[in-house]
Amino acid sequence: QVQLVESGGALVQAGDSLRLSCAASGRTFSSFSMGWFRQAPGKEREFVAAVSWTGGSTAYAASVKGRFTISRDNAKNSVYLQMNSLKPEDTAVYYCAAGRFGSSPGRYDYWGQGTQVTVSS
Repeated sequence: QVQLVESGGALVQAGDSLRLSCAASGRTFSSFSMGWFRQAPGKEREFVAAVSWTGGSTAYAASVKGRFTISRDNAKNSVYLQMNSLKPEDTAVYYCAAGRFGSSPGRYDYWGQGTQVTVSS
């Protein structure tokens, strides 16, 4: 089992930056690829970014590429999502997930409880 706890969500204005963190405990964190997903009200959960277990490979949704950066620190059992130039359409609950590298939610076995990000215009 892997337990994931997200933090860092907040209410911000368009153009602001925000950094989300996800702390992992349980099974060896470094053996998992990590992903960030988000879900807005009335919409399906969508892929945001992923990082491989070494940190050597990353992937981003087209809507966030160039604005968001995913990173991980295996020594701290943590993964981060740096979000810059935030837009109102980035408003969602953001979830951290652990599993196999990719953009499909089905590739991830463990999920956090989510953290709310709200971007006002």
